[in-house]
Amino acid sequence: MTDDRVTRLIEMLDDLEADVDETIDLADAIAASGDLGLLPRLESELDRAVADRNAYGRELLGGVVAALGGPDRLPVLIRASAVDLGDDQDGLAAEIVDLVQADPKTARRLLQPLTEDDDLTVANRADWALRFAP
Repeated sequence: MTDDRVTRLIEMLDDLEADVDETIDLADAIAASGDLGLLPRLESELDRAVADRNAYGRELLGGVVAALGGPDRLPVLIRASAVDLGDDQDGLAAEIVDLVQADPKTARRLLQPLTEDDDLTVANRADWALRFAP
């Protein structure tokens, strides 16, 4: 898999005329690729989506990051989730919960320090996520 597919996905997320089903299919294909080398770019684009207040981009990219990176990416997802973009975050929240439940030990190790983050929204979001650890 090349970065070209990620570039295409980002173009589609930025294009209000892009076909939603095609965009989701491409995101799913990237997520299923297993190409961990794409994570830095995807995480950067996730940060950009949050900065641009693009809730759709955050949701879709958060899912791809979660699928590729697994529980190790919980801090990235928590920080992205902590920004209020006015959406319900159902998909991103579900990704976070799934990762916490899939590997509670890793989740606790990575999220416990975030419960004391200087950004209280991040701290509260990490605390929320840890409630789902069995």
